[in-house]
Amino acid sequence: MRVPMLRFLPALLLVLTPFTAQAACEGRDLRDDLSPEMRTEMEQAAAAIPFPEGNHWTATRDDTVLHLIGTLHVNDARMEATAARLEPVIAGADAVWFELNTPDLAAFEREVMGNPKVALITEGPTLIELMSEEGWNRVARALAERNVPAWIGAKMQPWVLGSILSLPPCLLRDPKAKQGMDRRLAALADSHGLPQHSLETGAELLALFTATPIEQQAREMDMFSAMLGADADQLATLSAIYFEEQNGAFMEFSRHDAMTRSGLTPEAFDPLWDSFMLELVEGRNRNWMRHILEIRDQTAVIAVGAAHLPGDQGLLNLLSEAGYSLSRAEF
Repeated sequence: MRVPMLRFLPALLLVLTPFTAQAACEGRDLRDDLSPEMRTEMEQAAAAIPFPEGNHWTATRDDTVLHLIGTLHVNDARMEATAARLEPVIAGADAVWFELNTPDLAAFEREVMGNPKVALITEGPTLIELMSEEGWNRVARALAERNVPAWIGAKMQPWVLGSILSLPPCLLRDPKAKQGMDRRLAALADSHGLPQHSLETGAELLALFTATPIEQQAREMDMFSAMLGADADQLATLSAIYFEEQNGAFMEFSRHDAMTRSGLTPEAFDPLWDSFMLELVEGRNRNWMRHILEIRDQTAVIAVGAAHLPGDQGLLNLLSEAGYSLSRAEF
């Protein structure tokens, strides 16, 4: 089952690089709404996975030292102090690897936004016709809150529209919209003259988003349009978890929140979540490992969305299985 990015919009803040934004909206921590029993259940589930905590780890094998830094692809004022603490790590490295480095990310964004066949529905029915009336009305209201005309949204590819709707309206107006942790680390690498590499290509990322037929994407947009709303609260919650360095808890909360808002039963929801994890997290991790394992006899920084670090198929566990010694470091 191919999985478009719109399915689990909040979780993508730790997964995907493009379409970043600034986390300065007013919001509250939604964990306060959870029952003590639910919080305990989520904490136990998170603790059961490999490497559930920590945004900075070192992986060492022979003369190779890798600094794995989990990032949040949205800006937050707390990142300034974090970046300052990480600057010596960047300065002492031979190279830095990102999901997409700055030139490759810019090229990807130009391809998406500059090619109508990539970003828009150029023939056939629009989303107004492909979605239910109720689902489209929810999407249209969300677009209005973001000052995007509904007729334009109706012609967007669902995965592009999902990218826009994943951001609270207050973020879209912020001039510092792209200063997430990735951008801050890239700026530090620039200042120290370090080479910066990409773990994947824009073409690989685009293929991931576009593999699902548009009719299926529209059905899924319909299904998950009920998740729209409370965006600032979701972002505030996930940002708080990120700075607590609880990446296992981040994914557990994202899963619980997405299922609750979708209205689906666990039996219907779990296969969708598993597919999301398989394709957007675990599959990309395995692809990235091909490049990471080729890094030898040097010190390198690997800066990727923090959700890629924990779990059986997380980068930390994959490196441990490949013979690296792992230790948590200051973040």
